[in-house]
Amino acid sequence: MIHIHVIEGFLLGVIATSSLAAGLFFLRFWRDTRDSLFLAFAAAFLIEAGNRTAMMFAVHPNDASTWLYLVRCLAFLLIVAGIVYKNRRSSA
Repeated sequence: MIHIHVIEGFLLGVIATSSLAAGLFFLRFWRDTRDSLFLAFAAAFLIEAGNRTAMMFAVHPNDASTWLYLVRCLAFLLIVAGIVYKNRRSSA
């Protein structure tokens, strides 16, 4: 029987790897276009990859500490700031 901790670790690893891949793709798109929105998405996905990696090493990944959720909030705020910055720059 597979223990639930093994499955949780595997799924967190899949999410971390996917976030890392998405962050690298957005970084490549930013390098090609120099669009700040791509940079915001790249930073957010790379932060999320690090956050999920940190969750893998938590004692209870489902009961993660408040700090891990604050880091996730920071990643989402980066995306919102990138959208707001792009819209303000486009309208000016």
